[in-house]
Amino acid sequence: MRENGKWAARLALWDGKFRSLLLDLLIASAAVAMPDDPAVWQQWVLIPGNAALFGAMLLRRRFPLVAVVAASIHSLLAGTDGGATGMVVAMYTLASRRGPSPVTWVGAGIVAGAHVVRVLLPENGSLWSDGPLTVVLGVLAGFALMSAMPLLLGLWLYSRRDLLTSLRERAVQAERERDLLAERAVTAERRRIAREMHDVVAHRVSVISLQAGALTMTATDQRTEEVAEVIRVSSSAALSELREMLRALRDDAENPGGDHAAPTLDGLRDLVADSVAAGADITLDMPEELPETSTVVGRAAYRVLQEALTNAGKHAPGSPVRAEVVASGDGLAVEVTNQRGEGTTVVEGSGYGLIGMRERVTLAGGTLQVGRTDDDGYRVRAAFPVLEGANAS
Repeated sequence: MRENGKWAARLALWDGKFRSLLLDLLIASAAVAMPDDPAVWQQWVLIPGNAALFGAMLLRRRFPLVAVVAASIHSLLAGTDGGATGMVVAMYTLASRRGPSPVTWVGAGIVAGAHVVRVLLPENGSLWSDGPLTVVLGVLAGFALMSAMPLLLGLWLYSRRDLLTSLRERAVQAERERDLLAERAVTAERRRIAREMHDVVAHRVSVISLQAGALTMTATDQRTEEVAEVIRVSSSAALSELREMLRALRDDAENPGGDHAAPTLDGLRDLVADSVAAGADITLDMPEELPETSTVVGRAAYRVLQEALTNAGKHAPGSPVRAEVVASGDGLAVEVTNQRGEGTTVVEGSGYGLIGMRERVTLAGGTLQVGRTDDDGYRVRAAFPVLEGANAS
């Protein structure tokens, strides 16, 4: 690939194509010529003139007007068909490269003038002997062949290329507008979901928090007061997290990299403490110092522990639960194991708890293992690569 790029740079004067260089070499060779019996002055002038015309025709794609001037002068001096061939090719190149610009019209005028002068040269005395009408017809025919036809063909090619470029740009613009409309639709849907969540979920969580606060004030025994306070605190925390999620739904389109408050590894102890205060039998084994992780890994570990404790409370209420956080040199593992419970609570689940955990762990670059233990308990274990996760965005 690098060699191809190097050759394309060297062939920039020929549109980066080797075949274009070969074609221009062939055209330049056909354009240079000498008369059958040149005069002495023609030999001295046309030898360097051929070299100049050869170079001009070889570089006609980059300097088309120079090629037109060189071919016209050579045609006048040589009086051969080779110079006329150079004029036709140079005129076509100028029109196809510059389009209907003043430079193109100047080149057309040069070619037409050179042809008229060439017809009027003394070498064409036989043409004059046939009468003025023959001269006029010869001028018109030469003008059509060497100026008008290559001019029109070049302008047509220029217009076609310009049309294709315009259509391509319109297609790209239409694709960008389609993506923009899709982003706007996603943003509108995010805002609609946020409004629905606020109207339904946030209202009910607020009611729970208020009722728990009222129960705390009117409780007849200390245990009821403590449980009511835990419910109130948990409801307030859930409401706060819900508001953060709603803010994220509203602001992500405007601030995709926004730094919204997210749970981290530092909140694991508080999470377990809240569950214990609510009456759960949970043992936490966790090192004092935790490794530095990315926000993605910290949030995933927190949600895994939160979901595992919730599932244990729903499906095995009252059974002992062991939560363990293990940090090694290159990894972090969160494991929650509970014993078999005597029953289940009446709390209905969404059915997406394990799916959500697996998605979070996978996005953080980790692995999730769930299943029954040998003593008919249940284990959830999530492992994260700390070093890789720390570099995640």
